[in-house]
Amino acid sequence: MPSIINNFQQKIKKRMRNLITLLLVVFAMSFSEAQMKKWTLEECVAYAVDNNLTIEQFELDLENAKIDKSDAIGDLLPNLNANATASKNVGFTIVSTSNIPVTGNQTTFNMNGGFSSNITLFNGLRNVRQLHRAKLNAIANQYRLDDLKDDIRLNVANAYLQVLSNKEQLRTFRAQYAVTEQDLKRTKELVESGVVPRGDLLEIEATAANQEQQIVNGESLVLISRVNLAQLLQITDYENFDIADEEFEVPPSDILKNPAKVIFDKALSFRNDIKFSESNVELAEKDLQIAKGAYLPTLTGFFQYGTRYSDATGSVPDGSGGTFTPGFIDQLWIFDGISYGAQLNIPIFNGWNTRNSVKRSKINLERAKLQLEQDKLDLESNIQQAYVDVATFEKAYEAALKTLEARRVAYEYAKERFDVGLMNSFDFSQAQARLDNAEADAIRTKYDYIFRLKILEFYFGLPLSLD
Repeated sequence: MPSIINNFQQKIKKRMRNLITLLLVVFAMSFSEAQMKKWTLEECVAYAVDNNLTIEQFELDLENAKIDKSDAIGDLLPNLNANATASKNVGFTIVSTSNIPVTGNQTTFNMNGGFSSNITLFNGLRNVRQLHRAKLNAIANQYRLDDLKDDIRLNVANAYLQVLSNKEQLRTFRAQYAVTEQDLKRTKELVESGVVPRGDLLEIEATAANQEQQIVNGESLVLISRVNLAQLLQITDYENFDIADEEFEVPPSDILKNPAKVIFDKALSFRNDIKFSESNVELAEKDLQIAKGAYLPTLTGFFQYGTRYSDATGSVPDGSGGTFTPGFIDQLWIFDGISYGAQLNIPIFNGWNTRNSVKRSKINLERAKLQLEQDKLDLESNIQQAYVDVATFEKAYEAALKTLEARRVAYEYAKERFDVGLMNSFDFSQAQARLDNAEADAIRTKYDYIFRLKILEFYFGLPLSLD
């Protein structure tokens, strides 16, 4: 008897341990799910812009452009350089302080020092225009960076909506499977009671198996789309990355009330890709001006101060009729000197380098102008296509909703007939499959329409948002 009680107690303890372990696992899973961040579209866009590697590279280019601007400012300022030389000579030498030759094996120590400064007074305004160019280049790099951010925002929005679409389709597949399970259970009971033939059960089982496969495929699509979005955000923890579980309806929008030409004209005023192309034209014009400046003379001002010392220096007049031998400090003051002036260089012939440089600059200017016109044409084409897409996908979505409603009514009617034995399982499965396809098509066209709508609004200057 005691052994039976002990065995019973051990079983109770074992079950309690298993129960506690199960509760801890469930709690841990719930806690992990609660801690997992659910990303909104706005958060995804902001994170992608802040962490994209290409953006970081473009930001470094922008920093380089700012340094170029600092270089151009420095070219307008005078330079200042100091110099010092110390040497010993053995044998024949010329004393640096008196220019007197010294022969024999005498060793002399000489030292020279001073500083000099140069400034460009005029060089065909190339230094001034180089500063203007550096400022324009910094602005152009900023436009290029902002244009890249616009592209990333659109790519993230597209990937985000793809996850939403796949998730909503997966929910639909699971809901459809739940209904089929009820039909399968009821059909089994009817088959067992001999009311319907076994073939009807097999048909329902085939439908259930097909829906299970749809669920598996849907889960795979959700996972793949989540990974794609995470990669755009430079996030590698794919398992713990997910977006907010929300269902979005088509947001209200009056964008189609604006003609495509109005949207295009507004886009020209703020689109960063157009601003970047316009900046490239201005840069090319400035390069042409700089190249032409080489035809003009260059005027440079200079100032130099120097002094010297030599231990071979002899006696020098003291200013009162006598002489004395100057020491180190005295020589620095006695033998110092200043020179200043200006130098003019007039270009006459340099092997056609300047002429060819001007020709290349003209070609680059024409190329930049053509690229600007091409970018405008591309923008107009993209806006026209986006405008047509919005109208087309709106109609496609409305048609999909009407089809879905019709398929749903037909399914309800078929289900009523199937329940009373007036329709076989094959025809009922066909009605259910048509409903499933209509629901999937409605979801797909809805998110296709939302994305096209957001693209057109983005061209109009509206921020990306699903509100």
